[in-house]
Amino acid sequence: MADKIITSSLGYPRIGRNREWKKLLEAFWGGKINEEDFRTEMAGLQLQHLKTQQEAGITLIPVNDFTFYDHVLDTAAMFGIIPPRYGYDGGEVSLDLYFAMARGNTEATACEMTKWFNTNYHYIVPEIGNQTPRLTANKPLAAYRFAKEQAGIEGKPVITGLYTFLKLSKGYPAAEIAQVAERFLPVYVQLLQELQQEGVAWVQIDEPAVVTGLTIEERALLESIYSRIAAEVPGLQLLLQTYFEAVEPLEALLKLPVQGIGLDFVHDGGDNLESVRRLGWPEDKWLFAGIIDGRNIWRSDADAKLELVSELSTHVPASRLILQPSCSLLHVPVSVQGEDRLKSTVKNAIAFADEKLAELSLIAAAAGGEQDTYAAALAESREALARFRALPERGRRDVAEQVRALEQLPDSRSLPYAERLKVQREKWQLPLLPTTTIGSFPQTAEVRQARLKWRKGVWNQERYDGFVREQIEGAIAFQEELGLDVLVHGEFERADMVEFFGEKLDGYLFTKGGWVQSYGSRCVKPPVIYADVAFIEPMTVKESVYAQSLTKLPVKGMLTGPVTILNWSFVRDDLSREEVAKQIALALRQEVQALEQAGIEMIQVDEPAIREGLPLKAEDHEHYLNWAVRSFRIATNPVKATTQIHTHMCYSDFNDMIGSISAMDADVISIETSRSHGELIVSFEEQEYDKGIGLGVYDIHSPRVPDVTEMTVSIERALRVLDAEQFWINPDCGLKTRGWEETGAALRNMVQAAEIIRKEARV
Repeated sequence: MADKIITSSLGYPRIGRNREWKKLLEAFWGGKINEEDFRTEMAGLQLQHLKTQQEAGITLIPVNDFTFYDHVLDTAAMFGIIPPRYGYDGGEVSLDLYFAMARGNTEATACEMTKWFNTNYHYIVPEIGNQTPRLTANKPLAAYRFAKEQAGIEGKPVITGLYTFLKLSKGYPAAEIAQVAERFLPVYVQLLQELQQEGVAWVQIDEPAVVTGLTIEERALLESIYSRIAAEVPGLQLLLQTYFEAVEPLEALLKLPVQGIGLDFVHDGGDNLESVRRLGWPEDKWLFAGIIDGRNIWRSDADAKLELVSELSTHVPASRLILQPSCSLLHVPVSVQGEDRLKSTVKNAIAFADEKLAELSLIAAAAGGEQDTYAAALAESREALARFRALPERGRRDVAEQVRALEQLPDSRSLPYAERLKVQREKWQLPLLPTTTIGSFPQTAEVRQARLKWRKGVWNQERYDGFVREQIEGAIAFQEELGLDVLVHGEFERADMVEFFGEKLDGYLFTKGGWVQSYGSRCVKPPVIYADVAFIEPMTVKESVYAQSLTKLPVKGMLTGPVTILNWSFVRDDLSREEVAKQIALALRQEVQALEQAGIEMIQVDEPAIREGLPLKAEDHEHYLNWAVRSFRIATNPVKATTQIHTHMCYSDFNDMIGSISAMDADVISIETSRSHGELIVSFEEQEYDKGIGLGVYDIHSPRVPDVTEMTVSIERALRVLDAEQFWINPDCGLKTRGWEETGAALRNMVQAAEIIRKEARV
């Protein structure tokens, strides 16, 4: 019999099977429970997650992956990295301060929020200034003690590595990263020493930033960090964990004084495996092999995984090989158990977090010499995948022909932008600095309840449509009263900007409880692309036409773009993402044409997720951006020159892709910048942008309402580098999560700020 193979997990979903985590957070923020009850309930949820992994047979169970908001924010708070505007005076960070950094309060704006690498998870960006790092509380130690005392689990503490933490932070010159690292090393050493003194066996140090590529200087910095740690914390077993892509060069990590290295063998493009083949594996290190896809929901091909483990075993002794998911399971839902509405053929091909842990245990046992024992389970897995792959809707000839014909379609508008601008100005007659919103208005309890009644059949279609029309009427009147120049219908019929379209396209399916965390308590339920995507009938025309009938002002038609629909879905894994994007773009192209034919001639096609799909390595950017931009253009280019195409992007670093944004050839783009206004404006000082643009003037993800002066200053700052003739004024994102009172107050201030700039001729 072969040696038994150990299993490990990198992290477990925080939200709970029924989103208990989200509900606790919002109850606490809303004053419905006090801090003591909040902490007690959260501890119970944390314990439940630990026991689930224990029962799944996972050997090395992560601790400290559980958080009250975000793990990067946890790290900043743990080291006392608190921006001065919060008035922090030392000591352990209170919950009020912690949540103020995440959400803002009446005295201070929130910290910036952006994408966690190329995922749809958002982290709070640390602001490193002149603070002296100190260990305000050893959170990993507390999590280790909790798991041991409450569940008898010898956990594996998880911490964000110093290199990655600094790479994800702002507020210091990039050239001084080595000096900043020297300031932080003593607290990292202190944290690890305390873990060692407690008897911790393994510590997982997450360093995903290393997969973005390592310069000679960055390799030297990594060596400096880990040599210092190894010298001052001898004997503690350190796992340097990477994920999301391959490590290049792997040699740089193999030289580091750590006992284990975690590699992603799912999203590495085969490069990590090739590096192991080429280099072999050091005798003094453990390989933590990420073989189960932690970012998608499809069942693993057990035969292929066993073949991979077999090959790895030729390079790494089984006694030093540990199997695990490719990354934290934070990015997938909790359990398939409740999905009773899915056809069995599809359901049996899906694996959420709990099922992935079961797969992991099965593959580890079978690879460890127990294939005969688990032959029936392996056969069941094999047959389930075969049935799913044979579904006829996964190989539609008509869709394949349309995609092939795509190469013959032009991907540019009938006129270049400079010429379109002239005819659009003549048609629309908008004022200088036109005001608008991004699309959605508050999704009140009344709206959500109405949608639920309709879905459950309590309300028929006619009654629900009547309710939506009433909401649209109120939204149009509300916007006219505020004095906005370009209106929206409010999107009251849409629970989610991707799910809404997926429900109306062929090739999608929908889960009942497939929720994942996006940011804070915000959870999304990504639709699932399981087959070929195709247009069925118009999806948005009815509501847009009704809204336009209520006003003489222009009303934008609102669509979600092809790349965002792709990136915010769980995508089939038998086609390239580029091919699936083409299918979606063709479907949306038909919707854009339907809107224009119905008289809607301002159409916003949102692409908030275009940046998050960007590969992590610079050499792969061009290929991705080329097909992403082409997908957008295919969807939007068939319209007349006078039809104005808008788009929206948010919560990513767009500084390095201004050229690609311009290449999308939208007439107007709105970009979230309220939390990072200055940084993006600097880009426009260095790069020319010649199309219409709105830089979000206030943060809708915070309950705080900025005053007129603050917005005026924000607008004036942008107008130093952007022509007033091209500038639009808008919030930074949709308003569905806000209440009507604060929405009205903020938009009223925004309109007043625009009027002040116009009247005082500051432009």
